[in-house]
Amino acid sequence: MKALLNNDVQRVVFIILLVLSNSCLVLSQKINFTEHIAPIIHQNCSPCHRKGESAPFSLLTYGDVVKRAQFILKVTEMRYMPPWKADHGFGEFKNVRRLTVGQIATIKVWIQDGMPEGPKEKFQLPIFEENSQLNKKPDLVLSWNKKFTLSSQNKEDYILFSLPTNLKEDTFIKSIEFRAGNKKYVHHARLSVDTTQLMRQTDAKSIDDPSIADFAKVRMKEEFWVGWVPGNTPIEYPKGTAKFLKAGSDLLLNVHYAPNNLENEQDSSVVNLYFAKDTIEKKIQTFILHEEDITNKPFEIAPDTVITFFAKSQKIPYPIHLLSVQPHLHLLGKSLRCFAITPNGEMIPLIKISKWDFNWQMTYQYKEPLLIPAESVIYAEATYDNTSKNPENRFNPPQKITYGWNSTQEMMNVIFQYTF
Repeated sequence: MKALLNNDVQRVVFIILLVLSNSCLVLSQKINFTEHIAPIIHQNCSPCHRKGESAPFSLLTYGDVVKRAQFILKVTEMRYMPPWKADHGFGEFKNVRRLTVGQIATIKVWIQDGMPEGPKEKFQLPIFEENSQLNKKPDLVLSWNKKFTLSSQNKEDYILFSLPTNLKEDTFIKSIEFRAGNKKYVHHARLSVDTTQLMRQTDAKSIDDPSIADFAKVRMKEEFWVGWVPGNTPIEYPKGTAKFLKAGSDLLLNVHYAPNNLENEQDSSVVNLYFAKDTIEKKIQTFILHEEDITNKPFEIAPDTVITFFAKSQKIPYPIHLLSVQPHLHLLGKSLRCFAITPNGEMIPLIKISKWDFNWQMTYQYKEPLLIPAESVIYAEATYDNTSKNPENRFNPPQKITYGWNSTQEMMNVIFQYTF
């Protein structure tokens, strides 16, 4: 009897939480899948949890969700899912993937009530565009000339791919989407633009290839266009803004493949381009705060140490509007904070991630373009843990870690998209 009373009290608490979080549920109405749970799942989970996407199982139908119900409750209560690593209250973002307290309570009450399905005639499967997380057909799809066979030498590889766009005229790009082909081994990708077509000789070659290494490293310093890591989703740029792509340009893609010791593992990843349909008033630019901007150099992490590095930009010469921010650290990263200081001493919060997760790195899009006044300075602080207590440390005992692209080395990047 006591247990029953406790359950009843708990149910009342959950219902109060629903009301406080502006839930639209009628208190006398029993929560069901079709009307109450499906909208939460389809908006926050199904875009990734469906066939062809990165998540390991589908969450579309009543049967899909019932099968995973207890697991869904556990990962949503602990806020492991949906993945959203930026701290609440330090910057306001448009693409927040975070369930409300009321939504989590709704799921819990539904499970406790036996997971009723609700009116089947009202259920509609969400309609998703295949091979796109933006749920619309791309205007241009680019991929490898032929499938690329990965090395079986159990080492990290960085391979360059040159993707001719064959565009006949200058084009504004509203969104860019990288889709990993071999999701098991495609670790991350960096996309830039080659307006010279000279990098076609690097297609499907390693950046360490002696025939192109020096030339490739120079060319790869061209503008960073977009970056992809597991967990990152494409964004659509705000109205009136877009990326500019010159006619005849090639896309230069630097793909990082994780170590592999299997024969005949292949990849054929894809880049989707979405053209702007609205009138473009401002071109989107890229600004990166990186290792060269660190003030307490050298960028070295001694064994058995926890250290924080500080970076700062030059004074911003003119007012800019930040559209998005994408931090990037590797396995030793523990936390990151970034902010701007205006000429009058005001602090503008840009992003804070108290618990860095190497496996979930995102492009965070600001709720509204964020004005950074002229003469402001942007600062970043990143903490790294190179001790044996860090479960992500791949070395035991710990070793000195320096800058490098391999995941067992370290980086400190904060990438901003902006207009002026």
